Order: sequence, then C-alpha cells, then structure tokens
Amino acid sequence: MNTTPPRTSLPAALRRPGRWAVLPAAVLAGAALGGGYGALKTPRYAATSYVIVVPAGKSDPAAALGFAQAYGRVATDIAVTGDAQVWAGVTADTLRRSVQAATSPDAPMISVTAQSEQPSKAVSMADGVARALVLNSSHVAGSTGVKVVQFSRATKPIAPVSPSAPLSALVGACAGGLLGGLALLVRPKRAASRGEARHSRQTAAPAGSAAVPAPATAAHQPEAV
Repeated sequence: MNTTPPRTSLPAALRRPGRWAVLPAAVLAGAALGGGYGALKTPRYAATSYVIVVPAGKSDPAAALGFAQAYGRVATDIAVTGDAQVWAGVTADTLRRSVQAATSPDAPMISVTAQSEQPSKAVSMADGVARALVLNSSHVAGSTGVKVVQFSRATKPIAPVSPSAPLSALVGACAGGLLGGLALLVRPKRAASRGEARHSRQTAAPAGSAAVPAPATAAHQPEAV
C-alpha cells in the first residue's frame, strides 16, 4: 500500500523569497534618506505676531470682523508695499515666501507668522508685517472706519519647527515602504507566469496522452482427457 503523501506545490511567493526582499530594502533606504535629510537640513524657526482690528469712532463694530478677513488676505502685499522689508532687512520675495497671515472666523484678530533659519530674523519679519498693517490702517481709517492695533509682539523662538532627524527617518521609512509595496504590486509577472507554467507541465500528465491498458493474461485451461 502506497503511504507517500501527495506533493503540494508551494505558492509562488514562497518559491521566490527574493522578491519580497524589495519591501524591507525600500523601508531601510527611505529611513536612511529621511534621517540624512533631517540631519543635514538647516532648522527653521517660526515667530508669530498678533494684531486686532477695532472700530474707529462711531463705526459699526461688526465691520471690524469683515475688515480683519480682508487685511489677512492682503497682509503680505501691504507689507511689501510698505516698509516691512526695510524693518526686517529682507527682500520682498523673501517676505512673501516666509510670512503667512491667518484670521479667526469669530474674532477680528490676525496672526502673522514668519519662518526663518535665524530666530531673530523670524521675529523681525513677523513684527515688521504687523507694524505695516498698523500704519496702513491708520492711513485709511477715515474711509474704512476701522484701524489695526498691535495686540502682541512676536517672541524669539527657542525650538525649531522643522522636523527632526528621527521624525524625518520615520517619514522616510513609511514612504519607502509604500513605494516598495507599490513596486511589488505593479511589477510585471510575466516571468512568474512562465515559471508556474513550466512547473505545471513538469508535475501534470500530458493532456493528449491516454493510459494504455496492460495486455490481459490468457487464462490457462486444462486439456480435456
């Protein structure tokens, strides 16, 4: 009696373990690149200055909120046309790229945030833009009915806002793993299909062949006496 267990073909992924080595290699490469970028990149610092829009004279207090939204949208343009670049000691292009203004939907307040590789330069740009808003509002207060006043000056940052080397390495590892997984999914499977077909031909019987019965043995009958 034949007790040999039937042979089962292994999955293609187990027969080709080298293919899955792409994923850990991509994770390690992404972590190395991300960590190197975080370690070599110059840290950037952010400083924020706050201004508030208040009604001037007998104007409607509700108008201050609308003018705060308007001033927030054109804060960098007002700063460039004013003297903010002179006070901050930077060019107009640097001022546009490094400064962002944000407004609140329920309060007439504007936050002016500046980023720079030098903490003192970030403070100068944030306060310079805020000062330009204050001066511009005083020039047109007669027609707008509101004015901008300084609410809080920027403070010198002590910690950078750019990602650290460990965080950059983690982000790089995640990105590398994602790219490695996508590479495995979109990798052409033509070679794998040929290998599976070859393995099937070796283990399966030919489709056109038929089993030939063994010749029957003639029964020996005794001769009649």
